Amino acid sequence: MTRRIALSVLALITAILVLAVVPLGLIMTQREQASFRDEAASRTRSIASAAEEYLSDRKADTAARSLVEEARRRGECATVYDRAGHAVLSTACSDVAGDDSAGLVSSVLARPGTRVRQDDQWLTTAVPIGDTSDAAGVAVLSRSADPLHDRILAMWGWLTLIGVGGLGAAVLMSVLLARWVGRPLRVLDAAAQRLGEGALDARAPVEAGPQEVRRLAATFNTMAGRTEALVHGHRAVVADVSHQLRTPLAALRLRLDLLAEDAEGDTAAELADAQGEIARLSRLVDGLLAVARAENAVPRPVPVRVDRVVAERVAAWEPVAQAGRVRIAAECRPGLTGFLGEGDLEQMLDNLIANSLDAVQEGGRVLITGRRQGAMVELRVIDNGPGMGQAARDSAFRRFGNPEAGGTGLGLAIVHRLVTANGGTAELRDSPGGGLTVGLSLPASRPRRDRTGESGPGGTATSDA
Repeated sequence: MTRRIALSVLALITAILVLAVVPLGLIMTQREQASFRDEAASRTRSIASAAEEYLSDRKADTAARSLVEEARRRGECATVYDRAGHAVLSTACSDVAGDDSAGLVSSVLARPGTRVRQDDQWLTTAVPIGDTSDAAGVAVLSRSADPLHDRILAMWGWLTLIGVGGLGAAVLMSVLLARWVGRPLRVLDAAAQRLGEGALDARAPVEAGPQEVRRLAATFNTMAGRTEALVHGHRAVVADVSHQLRTPLAALRLRLDLLAEDAEGDTAAELADAQGEIARLSRLVDGLLAVARAENAVPRPVPVRVDRVVAERVAAWEPVAQAGRVRIAAECRPGLTGFLGEGDLEQMLDNLIANSLDAVQEGGRVLITGRRQGAMVELRVIDNGPGMGQAARDSAFRRFGNPEAGGTGLGLAIVHRLVTANGGTAELRDSPGGGLTVGLSLPASRPRRDRTGESGPGGTATSDA
């Protein structure tokens, strides 16, 4: 935006300068040329008037000769012709008018009137002497055009200097204006990005920039404050409820275990079912705590060897897979590296592998692939289980959003929050040949702005399938 503002102001000032300076220069050039011609015609008429006394009144040629000599001292060429076209008075450069001087004189004598001829080097003016209806001769004055060219060149030089100075001032003004407008917007953008990444305390300064930008920053701060209050309140409720439930659940489980030791028959079966429900409720509470921690996490990205982490998690889950007679494998390119919060990738993989192992039946397989794709690391967790319907996939990343989940329904919600907090994306799609593929796109390079805050602690792995 700063560049666009600067270029727009600069283009506007440049257009104004061009539209003002160029026509002004052309007008002044025309005036200089007209003044130069008028001055030459005036001097030629003065010579013609003095020569009239000599040719028509038969007086001495002193005045005319004096004016011709004065023209010579100025570097001009003056010649006085009589009625027959013979030169009676002239300077040393009387032939400057060229070979056509005789034609010019003849033209004036035939049709009396002022004649002007100009080329790049000389301006020649021919004026009839005496009565315009019956001229007694012709006065011809040739002036070098070099002084005119010098004045025009100097004038254009000054105009160019003024234009360049104005353009420099425009550049400075446009840069200052762009920074004045753009800097608080960049700060506001950075604050909005930090807020989007989970830094709920992000605020924008309201004392810089135009009034509209200051109002926008104030509105943003109000929105951020309300969002922070709502999110913190929501997180506090989930965390407090989960923590408060843990103690009575532990006590209830202990009492059921004691009762189950002496129970027999139908009573023992009922107590076993109750113990299963208590275990399920405990996993649900742990899942809620994990979601709350994931939502509260603001990762500080560090380099993570994705291929090594995948290999470690596959090795850790291998005994579980063997117990369920499921094959688990990994195909990641060596050296594959991403930028994530420390421990986040392990937690994501644990949840996804647990879901897949719960979903596939005996003889099934779970495959984890990883590769670099542009600026992202693409991870895929592929299984050949029963898959997931379109409606379930659309809501699977929400808490308890998967109606087909056999576990707590929180695992994919945890994965989604960790992925998005790290600047990535997650998607669900059908596996080729049947099953479910979970795709993760994770940053492969350090973000432009370092995220603030510390990564939250990892939650207990929970199952969706």
